[in-house]
Amino acid sequence: MTTVSWRDMWRVFGKIGLMSFGGPAAQIAVMHRELVEERPWLDEESFLRGLSFCMLLPGPEAMQLCTYTGWRLRGFAGGLLAGLLFVLPGALVIAALVWLYTVFGALPAVQAAFLGIKAAVVVIVVQALWKLSHKALKRRQDWWLAGFGFVALFAFDLPFPLVILGAGLFGMVTLPGSSQARSPAAVCEPTTKTRATIATAPQLQFRHTLRTSVIWGGLWLLPLVLLSLAGADFLASIGWFFAKLAVVTFGGAYAVLAYMSQAVVQQHQWITAGEMIDALGLAETTPGPLILVTQFVAMLAGLKQGGFALYLAAGATALWATFMPCFLWIFAAAPYVERLAAQPRLSAALKAITATVTGVIFNLMVWFTLHVLFQEVSHLQGGLLTMPWPNLDSLDISALLLTLLAPLVAYGLRGRLFWLLALMALAGLMIQPLLTLT
Repeated sequence: MTTVSWRDMWRVFGKIGLMSFGGPAAQIAVMHRELVEERPWLDEESFLRGLSFCMLLPGPEAMQLCTYTGWRLRGFAGGLLAGLLFVLPGALVIAALVWLYTVFGALPAVQAAFLGIKAAVVVIVVQALWKLSHKALKRRQDWWLAGFGFVALFAFDLPFPLVILGAGLFGMVTLPGSSQARSPAAVCEPTTKTRATIATAPQLQFRHTLRTSVIWGGLWLLPLVLLSLAGADFLASIGWFFAKLAVVTFGGAYAVLAYMSQAVVQQHQWITAGEMIDALGLAETTPGPLILVTQFVAMLAGLKQGGFALYLAAGATALWATFMPCFLWIFAAAPYVERLAAQPRLSAALKAITATVTGVIFNLMVWFTLHVLFQEVSHLQGGLLTMPWPNLDSLDISALLLTLLAPLVAYGLRGRLFWLLALMALAGLMIQPLLTLT
């Protein structure tokens, strides 16, 4: 493998961080072009095996793949540099957007533009659901798991971690070793040479792995413990909530956003449903992983709770709680990639989780759509049942027309996400005057 200078590491991974628009598929494509096609830094098999490994982990797979490739090239320091350069450009943009949102978001024109963006967000989630369902729902059992994921969250409000854990255990128990149980993430089948390497690899030192886990696990959790002990209740709540999300974010950002959206709006009441949809729309326009929406939520909640100082502290806490475990997973498990990539039980568990997550994302789509279309959404409760239910008289005609328009605009733009958001914001500005004229 080619030895890479630190200057080239800064230049190339900085470029990747600044170009990482469009979600994980586009981000992974950028990394492949920069690291495999244009430079002999990684071979195809190593890159794809690393991708398979990262998709078995909780958290943003593109950020973790960037960290993994940095680790492959220059060890711990290289992984840390690559991961930070992937996240920090987007984090700086998000911080600025939150401040601008709080200053100008209450203006009628801005609210009209955001109504168009919200309609675009509904389409974006539908597109994510469509792509994932084609990969994940290939058997009757997959459809049942997707139905379970939707009903568990939408109708019964079950804890998201419990749903994910149950799906993973079901996959491990019912699908071990099956050739059809391989995850869509397992895009790189180990070759004969790779299998031989796995079989003959020396026993890795347990003490080294344990030490790495203790160091990075301590760096992740100790600040949150100190916040709790210091009585910083709001920051501690932010930190522990997003730390929990970091452990259960299988299936991509849209999966965990379903749980996060309802929790921050209904349980913690940090922000409103409309603000949550605005946050996702703005996060879609920034470089870096979509899960940076956690920073947006935390900073917005911080501004509401205590002004500028808490805005900065809440954003830093959310970033720390969300992304520090990514380094923990990579640095502790990266030496085992060859072995982990060949484990059928892990692949089977992820297959079941991915199918269940399809239903979870469907729940997110329904939840978003209800809050975009209706100004009043309450809850229908009876026994164990607790589900959102709109006041039909509160239907927003402008939102309905924009939501019907958004799929047509998205189809015409063929995946140009930035332009979809921009044109729908413009449509939001125009639709109210047009309705007034009619």
